[in-house]
Amino acid sequence: MASNCDTMKNKLLGWNCLITCAILLSAALFIGSTFIITECKEKVIGCEMVEAFRMRIPRSMCEDECRPEGSETLPRGIVAKTSDLEMHPLWGPPNKRKSKSPMSLLAMAVGIKQKKNVNEIVNKFPHTDFVIMLFHYDGLLDEWNDLEWSTTAIHISAINQTKWWFAKRFLHPDIVAEYAYIFLWDEDLGVENFHAGRYLSIIKEEGLQISQPAIDADISEIHHKLTAREEGSRVHRRTINIKGPGRRCYGDSTEPPCTGWVEMMAPVFSRASWRCAWYIIQNDFVHAWGVDFQLGYCAQGNRTTNVGVVDSEYLVHYGLPTLGGAENEKSSLEQGTNPKQESSPNKMGLPESHPSDARNANWKDSRIDGKKLPEKINVGLIPFSGL
Repeated sequence: MASNCDTMKNKLLGWNCLITCAILLSAALFIGSTFIITECKEKVIGCEMVEAFRMRIPRSMCEDECRPEGSETLPRGIVAKTSDLEMHPLWGPPNKRKSKSPMSLLAMAVGIKQKKNVNEIVNKFPHTDFVIMLFHYDGLLDEWNDLEWSTTAIHISAINQTKWWFAKRFLHPDIVAEYAYIFLWDEDLGVENFHAGRYLSIIKEEGLQISQPAIDADISEIHHKLTAREEGSRVHRRTINIKGPGRRCYGDSTEPPCTGWVEMMAPVFSRASWRCAWYIIQNDFVHAWGVDFQLGYCAQGNRTTNVGVVDSEYLVHYGLPTLGGAENEKSSLEQGTNPKQESSPNKMGLPESHPSDARNANWKDSRIDGKKLPEKINVGLIPFSGL
């Protein structure tokens, strides 16, 4: 009988212990969950408050702070931040474009003496896809009126100013924001082997943000080997120059003008790269020498990939002594001679001097442009790649 009582007591004691443990465990879970739920609610509420603050206050603040200077008092929605160069009729509806592809821009500094060659260049650019903008450095505008495309082109005149002076003042990124590519060319280029449509297709496929057509080295003045056309190639982005004149370039070179570089006679900029490059052009530049070595900053990524020379669509560089050239010099185009015959070719087939190139006559004066950039870049603590 006593053993049965002991057994019953032990069972009751076991159940009591089990019930007590269950109660304690439940209490612990309840208390813990309360803290967790409270903490989660606090976090959720905090996140909601942060999100509400981010969505409401900063947005309105940004709308005010990011407005163009002077437009703060205007009603929302009325501010037009960008523009274009499209001309509109005085009466009636605006002209409708036939092409659905984005427009691009060809801008050139021109003089009446090169009217024939400029006409050949302009006619290579379909007027349905390109806006033509001419910077007249000789002040002669009426003499262009007999050309069919002249009435639809934009004409700007300022005596004895270079294309960089014009570009800084009339090609602000907000003004040309509608154009996919900016062709900022010289007037002394031969375009017989150039097709604008094919060129655009190539640079889009290759992802080139900054580019130029290659130069035919057989009949042109070549200042840097990287710009010389490579036969059988579509695009090249670097050159090798181990024994020739100028800077040595090897297979692993990463600095311009070995790779990631174009010359300033015929550069082509994407919309994004021009928005950057415009700021590099200083207000007091004349010939803008040294700018080409700094364009890598505007390549929108790796300059050795995003900057290149298109070989399949190429140009001839005549080396005309136009704006700033010596009066008694005659261009190879006018004389009907090969510009390479006027210089002393080296073993690489590249001329060591360019007597017909107008820039040589003004080298000492225009080198000041090259000195301005490193001074200003060093002030900004940005590495300068040299000239």
